[in-house]
This record gives sequence, C-alpha cells and structure tokens, in this order.
Amino acid sequence: MSASPSRTAISLPERIRAASRRPPSLGGAVPGAISLAMGEPDNDTPQQVVEAAVRALRAGRTRYSQITGSPDLRQEIASHLAHSQGIEVGPANVVVTHGGSAGLAATVLALLNPGDRVLLPEPTYSLYADHAAMAGARVEWISTRPDGSIDLHKLAAAAPGARMLILCNPVNPTGMVFSKADIEGIGAILRDHPDLHLVSDEAYGDIVFDEIAFTSALALTSVRDRVTLSGTFSKSYSMTGWRIGFLCATPDVAEKINLVHRTINGPLNTFVQDAAVEALRIPDKDLHALSARFQRRRDRVMQHLDGLDAVSVVRPLGAFYAFPRVHSSLSSVELVQRLADGGVLVRAGSEFGPSGEGHVRLSFATDDVALEEGLRRFTNVIKAL
Repeated sequence: MSASPSRTAISLPERIRAASRRPPSLGGAVPGAISLAMGEPDNDTPQQVVEAAVRALRAGRTRYSQITGSPDLRQEIASHLAHSQGIEVGPANVVVTHGGSAGLAATVLALLNPGDRVLLPEPTYSLYADHAAMAGARVEWISTRPDGSIDLHKLAAAAPGARMLILCNPVNPTGMVFSKADIEGIGAILRDHPDLHLVSDEAYGDIVFDEIAFTSALALTSVRDRVTLSGTFSKSYSMTGWRIGFLCATPDVAEKINLVHRTINGPLNTFVQDAAVEALRIPDKDLHALSARFQRRRDRVMQHLDGLDAVSVVRPLGAFYAFPRVHSSLSSVELVQRLADGGVLVRAGSEFGPSGEGHVRLSFATDDVALEEGLRRFTNVIKAL
C-alpha cells in the first residue's frame, strides 16, 4: 500500500512565497515614469567583450562546454582573484555559475539542511531569504548599526548553533562597505564557531568610493575552509543579461556546490564564457573609471537628499544605491506607490529586511539625464508629503 502525500507538507513554491520580501511586480515598467529602481549599469558591455563573443560564435563555439565550466575561464578567474587578493587560488577553487544568483542558490542548497539557521545582517539583498527557504532553512535577521556597520556583538550572540552567515559587501541596498575591522571581527566569530560558514556576496566589490580600500572575505585566511566568495560579471562589466558569475571556495566545498549547480543548470553557455575571459583582461584603470562615474552620481544624489528635511541617509561608500529613510506616516510600500504616482520608481526598503521599513532604495545606475529628472520628481513628492 503506497503512502499518501502529507497534507501538512509545504511545497517549495509555498515556502519561497512565505519567506520572500520581494515584490511580485519586480522589474515592471510604468509608462512615463523614471526608473531609479533597478540595479543595472546604464552603460553597454565593453566592446572588446562583445567582440570576443562574436569571434567565439563565428568559430563555432556553440556546443556544450565542460560541466564544471570552461578550463580557460576557471584559470582566468583564479588568476584574477590571486592577483587582486594576494592569496593562492587555483581552478579547483572556482565554480563558474549561471550568474551570481544561481551560484548563491547552489551554495545554499549544497551546504544547508532543513531547519538550519542562517544569519542575515540587514538591510541586505532580498534574494538570500528566498534561497534559504528553498533549502528549508530558518532565517535570523541581524540588524546593522545606525551607521550601517556590522553589529558584531549581536552577530556573536546569534552565532551559536547557526550554520551559515550570508554577507553582502558592498551592501545592496545601503551602499555600505564594511571596514577591515568588521571583516576581521566576522573572522573571529567564525573561529569561535567552527560549524558556521560565511558566504560573502561581493558583486559590487569593484565599485567603491572615496579611495576606500575594499576588504574581501578571502582575506580571512585562518578560516578560509569556511568562506565562500560569490562574484559576478554583471556589475563591474555591465553584463547583467549575459548571466555569468563565479564562486571561490576550498576544493571540497566547490565540488559540492558545483554538483548542485550542474544538476539544476547543466553546462554553461560556451561563447559567453569566452567573453568573460576577455572581460577579466580589462585593465584596472577602466574599473576605476567606472567607480569614479558612479561616485559622481552618488554625490549628486546626496546633494538632493541632504536638502530634504524629511529624509535622513547614510552616505553610500560603494555599489550604486542610496537607502534614504523618509520620515512620514507612510510605510515603505506606500511610499513606493506615492513616488510612482509622482513619476519615479524606487524599491520599498522593507524588501531588504525588517529594519528597512520606512526606507526606500534609490538606484543611481541610470544615465545622468534620467537620474537628474528622477531626483527632481523624488524631491517634489517628498516635499509634498
């Protein structure tokens, strides 16, 4: 006699819906509105990257690639990380993924079991909670300090028994860049709790302002066996639609993650991997120019926000977001609707964690003309509240 399905079992879609703070209309357009909602660079993919993809297509690079990713790309990523971080990294440490999101999902599914606790310093990228729900894990939100820095005391208090800590650095949505002291403090917590694994999402690691030195989690060499770095080509190289990312972990952890990733996704697009190799050869000065452009936009955003009595905001130090708190009787979702009615689209702060309520996320990744008009509309709506 076959067993009947449990009436109390919760399906995967139901778990994701229950945990998700993301709006169902994510990415939707409103006619006539200026969008300051999406985290996508306005500039085109660098021409040399496009040309590399075209050459690969013309050369017939359209068949299946190796299931573990292109050997050339894995070597290039390893060399890039070894050079930038001053540590030893080899191809066995690297997993090539279908964008950063697929890599994060594969990491969570590979390393967590149902019921495991996941610590999320917040506000933070909203997809992490959805990924944890996929694994049947339990999320514990850890609010950051008012200045955006990590509250290491809260984190240490929550660490006993936790299985994973997911960190976004630089932070989407606040633009915070965690200090070397914060990262080293996290390393100390990992040393005290040998079952805790750090996943550091460094999608915006090349976009930092004010000559700040970015400290990667790969610097935590004493606990490197429990550190997984997630990276992507989307932000630094304006390759959001190409869907190519990577992970760096110890070889045994990388193999576990790769097993999950390839089981779900299969092999990656061959000519896109060829283009990614070319992207990693772009000179550092070009990446510095990208940061400088976003810093100028950050400064323009701050000029507008600092002039609004109803707004308080921590100055972004990286990425391309500001996370102003609007002092009003409206919720974040209501603020988003009021701003949309005024012709400018932003994201609700509550999407990014409990302490995001009352905030909105404003992206300055759009072009200068649209940004200026969007800020004008934003200012008009806030002054009318």
